[in-house]
Amino acid sequence: MGADEETAPEPGAPGGLDERDRAVLALEARSWRTAGAKERAVREELGLSSTRYYQLLNALLDRPEALAHAPVLVNRLRRVRDARRAAR
Repeated sequence: MGADEETAPEPGAPGGLDERDRAVLALEARSWRTAGAKERAVREELGLSSTRYYQLLNALLDRPEALAHAPVLVNRLRRVRDARRAAR
């Protein structure tokens, strides 16, 4: 799979997000009761390492398609990210 194929949206994907992008946003929107549950879900449901998951999530936060798909979630995550950057 080439680099272009990895980031290209699925044909007919709403808002230009592919299935993996929507799955990342959906997983991020869930609440987690125990430590490690989110990381386990990332591995089991998405087949990604935690590092790769957060790389994808951060890239998604900068995409207008993600904002259009889940505006409340994306805006909240952008605020959290910006606050963490300002604290450094």
